[in-house]
Amino acid sequence: MTQKLGERIIEAFLFISAVTAITTVALILIFLLREGLPILAKVGIVDFALGMRWNPIAMTGEPSYGIFPMIVGSFYVAIGSLIMAVPFGIACAVFLAEIAPEWARSILKHAIELLVGIPSVILGFVGLVLLVPYIRDHLGGWGFSILTCSIILAIMALPRIISISDDAIRAVPKDYKEASLALGATHWHTIKKVILPSARSGIVAGVILAMATSIGETMVVLMVAGNVSMLPSPIYDILDPVRPMTSNIVLEMNYATGEHTQALFATGVVLFIVVAILDAISNKVLKSRMGVER
Repeated sequence: MTQKLGERIIEAFLFISAVTAITTVALILIFLLREGLPILAKVGIVDFALGMRWNPIAMTGEPSYGIFPMIVGSFYVAIGSLIMAVPFGIACAVFLAEIAPEWARSILKHAIELLVGIPSVILGFVGLVLLVPYIRDHLGGWGFSILTCSIILAIMALPRIISISDDAIRAVPKDYKEASLALGATHWHTIKKVILPSARSGIVAGVILAMATSIGETMVVLMVAGNVSMLPSPIYDILDPVRPMTSNIVLEMNYATGEHTQALFATGVVLFIVVAILDAISNKVLKSRMGVER
């Protein structure tokens, strides 16, 4: 009887925790929509999301609320970080799961956990002091650029990619590996042709989650991205500065009033939707992997 009562208490606690988490997310979304919908209704969702000019404090004429350059900037730095982080992350995960001896795996695991614990403001400060001058002196541009921001975000994305990819690789049934080796395949061929394809869904989910984290990052992009609300010129110039959505909200919230405040909340709505879509895709990929394993 006592055991059943304890189980019911634990179940009730878990249920309350789940409801609290869902309610919190719902309240945040409701608050963002309440504050941001008026300006979206006035400007228009298409004009707001695809507008090229952001000038909320116009001295003459009507203010402009177009966040397309910021959306592009957010995806630029996020995709740039993944281009650098994914190859290193997957390679490290393969080494941890398939090659490293136990003592090396233990050391690397602790190092990865330590990397997770470094505050983003510290990484941003390192980028500001070291990377910005180096890129400015050796590659050109202002130093505050897509490339600088992508490098720091890649460092932040590595732990998530490594951890999830490592778990996905180690979850591949050992029978697959043993069957491949029994047929005469080498260890490297087995990793390439059997283990990695079998773990692909988990790896992709980790990459998508890392991208969502990079898009939602604030301090790093605020410190090293340059915060210029214009598209790079030319569009492929990674040495140009950008202003991602997160840094735009932080930079202008202190002095924003009226419609300007509403426009910043509407930017938060767009950011919330983008991250939610990426998380939903990641969960879908993980569920499809679980279904295949079953």
